[in-house]
Amino acid sequence: MTQNLTGQSILAGVRTAGNGREVHGYNPATNQPLEPAYSLIDEAQLKIATAAAAEAFTSFRALEPAKHADFLDAIAANIEAVREELVARAMAETGLPEARLNGETARTAGQLRLFANVVRTGDFHGARIDPALPERSPLPRVDIRQRKVPMGPVAVFGASNFPLAFSTAGGDTASALAAGCPVVFKAHNAHPGTSEIVGSAITKAIEEFDLHPGVFSLVYGPGASIGQALVSDPVIKAVGFTGSRSGGVALMETAAKRPEPIPVYAEMSSINPVIFFEGALADPEAQAKAYLGSLTGSSGQLCTAPGLVFVPAGGAGDAFVAAISGNAPSHSGQTMLTAGIYTSWVAGVEALGAQEGVELVGQGTEGSTENAPAPRVFASGVQQLNENPVLQDEIFGAASLVIRYESVEELDSALSKLEGQLTATLQLTEADYAQAAGIIPTLELKVGRILLNGWPTGVEVGHAMVHGGPFPATSAPQTTSVGSLAIERFLRPVAYQNFPEALLPKPIAQANEWNLNRLVDGTMTVAGE
Repeated sequence: MTQNLTGQSILAGVRTAGNGREVHGYNPATNQPLEPAYSLIDEAQLKIATAAAAEAFTSFRALEPAKHADFLDAIAANIEAVREELVARAMAETGLPEARLNGETARTAGQLRLFANVVRTGDFHGARIDPALPERSPLPRVDIRQRKVPMGPVAVFGASNFPLAFSTAGGDTASALAAGCPVVFKAHNAHPGTSEIVGSAITKAIEEFDLHPGVFSLVYGPGASIGQALVSDPVIKAVGFTGSRSGGVALMETAAKRPEPIPVYAEMSSINPVIFFEGALADPEAQAKAYLGSLTGSSGQLCTAPGLVFVPAGGAGDAFVAAISGNAPSHSGQTMLTAGIYTSWVAGVEALGAQEGVELVGQGTEGSTENAPAPRVFASGVQQLNENPVLQDEIFGAASLVIRYESVEELDSALSKLEGQLTATLQLTEADYAQAAGIIPTLELKVGRILLNGWPTGVEVGHAMVHGGPFPATSAPQTTSVGSLAIERFLRPVAYQNFPEALLPKPIAQANEWNLNRLVDGTMTVAGE
């Protein structure tokens, strides 16, 4: 498995040993180190990557659509070509099961192909044309045209919980590359080998298409110092991050204090409320099993895990809680991603369990490996939730809190006091529609995605998906990090006034050589019509 791993960063296509200390990936099921050791770069070496990204930007942003799209497809194919080695290494570094990682590999390749099609279609250029109106009275209008241009090199940080789909060639990298932005990727030190395998696949595609090697760099470095240096570098024009609230806020503060502040697209903290109406509790046993399945999948280490569940007071709610208590022992703990995440989970569970008015209502069993704690479900009431901010703290792992509510009015009030979330889920029947309609406006102000009669774990990658939400779910609630709309994060509009045809960029030139859909004088003009 390690024969092709070098333990080195890839700085603009060049394997480079770091000048700093060495780190290992660890098998979280055994707490044993994995070879090879990875040497960490220093800030001077980081400058090699960012300077190369700046050099690459001019040619990369000017790629013809066909070559640009084919490049993204080639990355996907290169990743699929090393699937066996990749999945084996990711299993060793994360403790995640083979089926989950095979699915994540497919999702990673699928995201890249989705953005390849986005590039081919070209709607992301946002072409708008207001033709000149020289005879308009009282004042004529000059010709004004608009398109979106890439912002520049992007810093992307690997996520701990998705070693593939939110990592080296994950959604942030794929959308930035699709926008025409070179990427400097900071690998997560918990899965360095996985990152190197994928980084090699991207580098191979760059070589195959004879692109500037600065289009992509993979760096290993101390999280705080190199991460902060990367965000501070004047070459970097935007940041993609998935991780803790503290980590995301630290990057946001650094980016805001730069002489030229830049946007940070950080996905951070969410407890994803699930709201049960009484009609949905006709079969409490089935609902409890579905809830526990969603909570414990991937050891609860999903950003959309149901960490908060609202259940009505009364007999139906009592039966649901009883079913949780009865079914929880059949759920064994699964290996968590790292010993550090396990330690944080233990601290979070102990803090929640110690709060006044909170009781343990369901507990699974310890897993057979290291770092595999028994899942926990607690219960409390609306008053405690409203008055105690600890009850809103995210516990990253298989732990959740059930809140009993007395009325829809009390429920709506509690929802209005929640922090921003990625998702909210309504469990209901048609008989509950009238009550649900009253709280949907509240949820629209709190979350990025509202589900009916499902579970929030599992995020479809497509054109309509929103994976975002108000702070602290994300730092930029007007955007999404999943789906084709994610490309918008790394673009900005530019208007061209009174330009001759010879100087107009192709997306807004009169000839429409790229055959784009364009908004002409307020009316959508469809390519080919």
